[in-house]
Amino acid sequence: MIQFPDKLEGLHIHLVGAKGTGMTALAEILQKRGAILTGSDVADVFYTDRILHSLGIELFENFDKKNLPISTDIVIHSAAYSREGNPELKAATHRGIPIFSYPEVLGALSLHSSSAGIAGVHGKTTTAALAGILIKALGLPATVLAGSAISNFDDRCTLVQGESFFIAETCEYRKHFLNFKPTWIVLTSVESDHQDYFPTYESIRDAFVEYVLSLPPNGVLIFCADQKGAVEVADIVLQRRRDIKYVEYGFLAHGKYGIRDFQTKAGASSFILGESSFPIRIHLPGRHLVQDSVAAIALVEQIFETVKSRPFEESEWISVGEALAAFRGSKRRSEIIGEYKGILIMDDYGHHPTAIKTTIEGIKKFWPHRRLIVDFMSHTYTRTIALQDDFISSLDGADSVLLHKIYASARERPVSGFNGRTLYQKLCEHRPELFPMDLERDTRQKEIAYYKNKASQDQTGFVAYSDEPLKALDALSNLLQPGDVFLTLGAGDNWKLGKALAEKIEKNG
Repeated sequence: MIQFPDKLEGLHIHLVGAKGTGMTALAEILQKRGAILTGSDVADVFYTDRILHSLGIELFENFDKKNLPISTDIVIHSAAYSREGNPELKAATHRGIPIFSYPEVLGALSLHSSSAGIAGVHGKTTTAALAGILIKALGLPATVLAGSAISNFDDRCTLVQGESFFIAETCEYRKHFLNFKPTWIVLTSVESDHQDYFPTYESIRDAFVEYVLSLPPNGVLIFCADQKGAVEVADIVLQRRRDIKYVEYGFLAHGKYGIRDFQTKAGASSFILGESSFPIRIHLPGRHLVQDSVAAIALVEQIFETVKSRPFEESEWISVGEALAAFRGSKRRSEIIGEYKGILIMDDYGHHPTAIKTTIEGIKKFWPHRRLIVDFMSHTYTRTIALQDDFISSLDGADSVLLHKIYASARERPVSGFNGRTLYQKLCEHRPELFPMDLERDTRQKEIAYYKNKASQDQTGFVAYSDEPLKALDALSNLLQPGDVFLTLGAGDNWKLGKALAEKIEKNG
């Protein structure tokens, strides 16, 4: 089997599916290590286009065997594309060019450093980002790969300030994380998800167990004591591996990473860890972000001890506190787009019922006197059908809700008799106190006018539906009021609605 090379200086690497977040992050690392890069992807514009162009990468906006340069030494492809179906991968195979998938390359990079894998159904990106800002604050020689652009990384997906350590998000889908060879694993959460590959909770749980068992002797598992699935995985592994170091964190955790004195006030959350008296503040909403912060602290202190042979002292805790207080989130993770004429527009990638619920709860506690309108677009038919009742109840904390069609995955086909309107009808039944508005109807303008008159009298919320997110723009402009928080939520493309709304408000002054 051909091995991914240790030295990349001067090698020409072609990236198939270059605009994917992970692939873009990989491109940043490969270029830093001296590789010459080209890439290809669809013509749609993503935030990663800006990053790729800033790197000076020649980018083809289609897939064609002619895109594969003569000088190509290696091809790396996103896991979304197969060697059998993509013309550039077929051409590389025909020419005998070595081909590696993104998970395989991530695994190869993990062998060249002391590595930490961030794993879990929720919280991977934020935990990786938080670990990165702590690595940066403490000057540790590490590379960090996050699954989104991070404002504290100069709006890049990676932080590169050395190769001794490598911290990366590792994905459970199709057990991709088994390619990664970690010394440390951070386990944030284990729940039923990716039902097309893991049909039962036990099947996805066992995949995480397999990943943790891959730790070397004296490896470290850092797990969330508040999350039932993470605790169960730790317990199962403990029965088989007594040589692993187990570090728990969270509100229910004992020891130095137990969270206490947690408080939320408008604009900030504060807490204290273990027996310390050092207060830590973050300026993003939600208990889950406090948990992710503590996971990052636990991991980075483990790495710090490897370098310095001692735990954090007062000066390091001050640096940690300052870095967390300055953290402003990552792209599509409780991201504040801006405030326009008193309407705060946010975007979040949460696409699992638990993530949706915790995100909504966090925002409501952060801004308790503001009305929250959630625009949700469900992702994949398999997940939506399996968890449909959980999706409905996860939206309970929203004052009003706007729903759309299901954003289907490329790996599945639409399911007859089940669509976004099914969720809309279920939500109308679940929350009869909300005023229903089908924005696909010709009578929508009358419904909106009637609702606005009604809402001005009794503060009634609404539940609305439009197939395409942007079709709701005009209606939304009439429904939102100064003081509202408008949140686009999900792994679909409804984030475009928040962006369009911001542009429309700005244009109209």
